[in-house]
Amino acid sequence: MTPPPSSPPAGPVASPEPLVRFRLRITRDGQVAVGPGKIELLEAVQRTGSITAAAKSLDMSYRRAWLLLDELNACLKAPAVDSAQGGAHGGGSRLTEAGQELVRLYRHVEHTAERACAADIERLKDLLAR
Repeated sequence: MTPPPSSPPAGPVASPEPLVRFRLRITRDGQVAVGPGKIELLEAVQRTGSITAAAKSLDMSYRRAWLLLDELNACLKAPAVDSAQGGAHGGGSRLTEAGQELVRLYRHVEHTAERACAADIERLKDLLAR
């Protein structure tokens, strides 16, 4: 008789490969003007069409999301998010052209940096214990 298959371990499963993440931040006057959290929030607004839904999808309070977007908009020449007031069918939010361009450029920089540094990243990973 063969034993039953073992169940997967509880909790997060360790990846056999190290995870490499670029965390680009642009600061202005000591404040993060653009960073990974704000970009992730913009992407969530684009996906959901709502600051409330975007915040929930990121396990963030609406207030925190609103403050981050307000901070971001204040740092930009043109706002990244345009929000409509609520009403019978609710409000909604969408990325402006500036917001879409910001996300596109940010992700492009990450991707370009990762490609440009691929050999060095592999060398760094080779220094890690297995």
